Amino acid sequence: MKGEPAKDHATLMDQVYRHQRYIYDFTRKYYLFGRDRLIRELALRPGDRVVEVGCGTARNLIRIAERYPQTRLFGVDASHEMLKTAAEAVRRAGLEAQIRLAHGYAEDLSPAMFGEHEAFDACLFSYSLSMIPQWKQALKQATTVLSPNGRIHVVDFGDLTGLGRAGRAVLLAWLGLFHVAPRAELLHALEHNASTSLRLLPGRYAFLLTGDKTLSF
Repeated sequence: MKGEPAKDHATLMDQVYRHQRYIYDFTRKYYLFGRDRLIRELALRPGDRVVEVGCGTARNLIRIAERYPQTRLFGVDASHEMLKTAAEAVRRAGLEAQIRLAHGYAEDLSPAMFGEHEAFDACLFSYSLSMIPQWKQALKQATTVLSPNGRIHVVDFGDLTGLGRAGRAVLLAWLGLFHVAPRAELLHALEHNASTSLRLLPGRYAFLLTGDKTLSF
């Protein structure tokens, strides 16, 4: 997402989260399922470098830091407003030395965003691909910044088909208020991608993915 489209998306995200950021973590725990499971299954090693794309309030990064204290963590987000909350949360947790934050876009992901040059050992997308218009480019860029054995980890909404027509319609309408669009195309492509490990939550509500540098669509 380059130039004006990127700025437009960032402006939209700031508008959405200018006030939502204060209650985001409290409200999202009721319907953003699978995040803690993803963190538990990361199996990070001391010294691993991990970046989260769409880090929001830094909720995930802080939990990763607590579980894997010898890792180096990076978070990028398109919303300046969310990054304000993230920076304060990191400060309160006393994790400024372990977690670094930057403003930027998924399609431009690079260690240089953080003044670094080393590749990442893991790249996380936690309910962010459903908010990134150019999600294919975001995933493609992620594969370019991984170390040779690096992994991509995703948790996001599924196609919701197991919720029934009415339940799915209600949830989609609700998510639309926050400019969230579950990527059914992404899920269907992943189901036929032999290079990934894909697990579905009940009702096809959400999925967890683990992939490597060969991930493609």
